[in-house]
Amino acid sequence: MAKLKGFDFWRSTLKGARYVVAPMVDQSELAWRLLSRRHGADLCYTPMLHAQVFVRDANYRRENLYSEVCPDDRPLITQFCANDPEVFVQAALLAQDYCDAIDLNLGCPQMIAKRGHYGVFLQDEWDLLENMIKLANEKLSVPITCKIRVFPEIEKTVKYAKMLEKAGCQMLTVHGRTKDQKGSLTGIASWAHIKAVREAVKIPVFANGNIQHLSDVQLCMEETGVQGVMSAEGNLHNPALFEGRSPPVWEMAEEYLQIVKQYPPCSLSYVRAHLFKLWHHTLQVHQDLREELAKVKTLEALAEVSEQLKHRCQVPLATFFVSPLCTIPLLPFKINHYEPGTENGRKGIEVKAVSAKRAREDTDCSTDSLSKNKLKKKARNPHKNFCPEQKPKYIRCEQCGNPKGNKCVFNLCRGCCKKKAFKEVADCPSHGLRFKTKAQKLSAAETDGSHVNGTLSIQTEPPMDNPAVSQALV
Repeated sequence: MAKLKGFDFWRSTLKGARYVVAPMVDQSELAWRLLSRRHGADLCYTPMLHAQVFVRDANYRRENLYSEVCPDDRPLITQFCANDPEVFVQAALLAQDYCDAIDLNLGCPQMIAKRGHYGVFLQDEWDLLENMIKLANEKLSVPITCKIRVFPEIEKTVKYAKMLEKAGCQMLTVHGRTKDQKGSLTGIASWAHIKAVREAVKIPVFANGNIQHLSDVQLCMEETGVQGVMSAEGNLHNPALFEGRSPPVWEMAEEYLQIVKQYPPCSLSYVRAHLFKLWHHTLQVHQDLREELAKVKTLEALAEVSEQLKHRCQVPLATFFVSPLCTIPLLPFKINHYEPGTENGRKGIEVKAVSAKRAREDTDCSTDSLSKNKLKKKARNPHKNFCPEQKPKYIRCEQCGNPKGNKCVFNLCRGCCKKKAFKEVADCPSHGLRFKTKAQKLSAAETDGSHVNGTLSIQTEPPMDNPAVSQALV
């Protein structure tokens, strides 16, 4: 059967998917995908998988894809991060029989992606990306898709999308934020960029960004013209988002835990993370159960904490927690969203985040002013000092600015010292580096070895002209 492309692939294989659950590391596992599908999701992605690890590690393949095969979990797209065409294709070939398409992650902005040289940090290497997409399109029996972030300039973003389309990409997901829009600088996603890409390419486009409610989905599709909308954070806080419902948290938590038991194994860390997201508001009120949720080490214990949270929430309306930032009650057991069209709900409006951080501790460093985490550290080490003024001042490394070794012969930190000592074949006793000593020992061993071999060769030559020796050998 010929491989479907573009809109034929979207209509036939993906069944015209409009509501999409994003690939989320350690979060979009099988149980969560099945929960999301029950509540309106048409298409799901696996968590991002590392192509190189996927190729070399059979256990990694089994735990992250092969063991999660389920007839109800289709259509499904497997996402990889990669920076080598051959490795990417090898990984995709191993995965293609377990999914409906392979996605290349070109949107991850995290520091780990920068160190590993993948995700959005490849967006300036167009020749490499073109080779990766071309080779995958030629070798795979399933379509290749991409998830990207935008450039600040709309024109460059459009050229980028068209390059990927020309190379063989059959579907694009466009996250309307730039590489630098992350953490405290996340801001609002630009639907204008997404609309420009949709109008420029001839393949299906999904939009990602600013999606917290079903009405956001409808508004985004109207304003950008995309075929579907992808949600990550919104889905984690409310898996019924695509149904347009905001159900009680315990309803979603209980259903999720039931699916986890039905489709083992599921990492306990995944389950714990999902419960923290779902019960986020309630845990601000019931701090004791927050600590309990973080400590327990079995699925049954997690379910018990969730049940306790449910009972505490089933109280009269008068006891509901009221947020100081809102003029309406914030129900701690309710999955809450902003209303679309309000000041938090529309694109193009800058929203300043309200900081909920504690005030900085007083300089007297009394135990009353320390955070809970610092009090724990203080209990383990009573002499630990948290006063900034009393902390020791370190001399910086001459090359990188990190604290240097106190007795380093080069006045460098350990990393820089190791490079220099290796290059110059030198020792640094302060950092335990013995390159010079090892080289001298190796040289001495080679000299002794050649001397011993020479001596043996001399001794093994029998003096045949000596009759006594000749007789002894006979």
